[in-house]
Amino acid sequence: MTWDIQVPDVASLPEWQVLGQLRQDMTDVTLRELFASDPDRAKDLTLTACGLTVDFSKNLITKPVLESLLSLADAMKVTARREAMFDGSRINTTEDRSVLHTALRRPANEPLHVDDVNVVNEVHEVLAKMHTFSDAVRSGSWRGFTGERIRTVVNIGIGGSDLGPVMAYEALRFYSDRNLDFRFVSNVDPVDLHEALHGLDPQTTLFIVASKTFTTLETMTNATTARTWLLDALKDPAAVRRHFVAVSTNTERVREFGIDSENMFGFWDWVGGRYSMDSAIGLSTMIAIGYDQFMEMLSGFHDMDQHFLHAPLYENIPVIHGLLSVWYRNFLNCQTHAVLPYSQYLSRFPAYLQQLTMESNGKSVTLDGTPVSMATGPIYWGEPGTNGQHSFYQLLHQGTTVVPVDFIGFAQSLVPNQQQQDLLMSNIFAQAQALAFGKTAQELSDEGVPPELVPHKVMPGNRPSTTILAAKLTPYILGALVAMYEHSVFVQGAIWNINSFDQWGVELGKVMAQAIAPNLSNDGALPPELDSSTGALIMRYRSLKS
Repeated sequence: MTWDIQVPDVASLPEWQVLGQLRQDMTDVTLRELFASDPDRAKDLTLTACGLTVDFSKNLITKPVLESLLSLADAMKVTARREAMFDGSRINTTEDRSVLHTALRRPANEPLHVDDVNVVNEVHEVLAKMHTFSDAVRSGSWRGFTGERIRTVVNIGIGGSDLGPVMAYEALRFYSDRNLDFRFVSNVDPVDLHEALHGLDPQTTLFIVASKTFTTLETMTNATTARTWLLDALKDPAAVRRHFVAVSTNTERVREFGIDSENMFGFWDWVGGRYSMDSAIGLSTMIAIGYDQFMEMLSGFHDMDQHFLHAPLYENIPVIHGLLSVWYRNFLNCQTHAVLPYSQYLSRFPAYLQQLTMESNGKSVTLDGTPVSMATGPIYWGEPGTNGQHSFYQLLHQGTTVVPVDFIGFAQSLVPNQQQQDLLMSNIFAQAQALAFGKTAQELSDEGVPPELVPHKVMPGNRPSTTILAAKLTPYILGALVAMYEHSVFVQGAIWNINSFDQWGVELGKVMAQAIAPNLSNDGALPPELDSSTGALIMRYRSLKS
């Protein structure tokens, strides 16, 4: 199905102009005043869905701002675009592809036909194959070449083939089979693979090579080195079939590598890498937590999909979250966005969101190829609390740059120390409160702070944040949380009228690296078209090698 929804330049819309005026009207508005004048603000600006409670009340918005943002979403046809994505229309126009990561978590009894194929049937066929294989590894019925039980699983991928699996494993480690060790390799730096293999027994190690085309340079370089490591110990090339499996669509390349094509888990071109953690790319996740809990995670994804698809825009968590990102990026000139999970299990979540958000919306042309007329794609970053409080929170509170923040926390600890969990969570509430309301010079003086220290201790406040709470971190909640951010990214891209689902900017550097690489391993003359800086660096590199 061809996608043909036409929209105007967003900056030309009257709704955009109204938001610009509202921004001017808010110059002197403070969160203190907004809360003081509206006792119901927190209640009115808190939404719940899929086990998440999301408090938007500490954001720098008024009712007219929110209403105007929702009107902008209507003008940019966010609802129609959303439906086009869910029904399989080819909204990835530069690659003429559907965008159907939502199909990865549809129940088997909810068919979706695209080009006369029920893609949900195909998804569940792969899930069934993953189920059989993961159970075999977990139970010990899958044995290595010498008959030993698998003890370590090494996932080799890069980008979404790494960031999703490692984030999910760390997030759900509490639920994982502790008799199995999981390691993740992505960097072509030989140190990454070297350290991952350190101390491992080839007889008990299973490799998952995740590459859609089975040609990804970094992944295949690491996989080839890992195969050499295995064969140096086990000698027989037949061992590869018991110690390597593939997540790929390229059967020929998989066979050439030595992997049994029966142990190849497929996916589709309508799944972008950064949206693929719930596909076969999540094979390591399923092995770690088991089929049932993997399916629980998919349920969290699906329920948030349904909330995004059906909830009215003004009650829609991803829609409001995405519109607030537009408000901060385009009207309050906020260039970055911090995600601060108060859970050590979510230590890799900010890095995962970096790819999801910045690879999706780091674009400078609209869908028709014309330059955008506004800023797009904020920089996402973050660190688990409370660690960040002792590093960069100083800038959040008193720096000259305003950074919108997402706090993520859980009421229940997964380990038997609720008292310490209470201490952890008190920091979320305190930090959000301090960012929003700060402390004035008068308040400091009333507390007896010496006059010469008052300017140094003033907290300006008016720093926006969103707080996301759940009862506890479960596979279901992880799925819902990831889907929330996926759909927030979609909303932002729809407002900016950009393609959130291609990534051409990733390609050029990789192509150029392949052209440069031969010049690093020989002493021949450099290509005449090489610029002087790169040429000089290559010559210096050659010298340092020796």
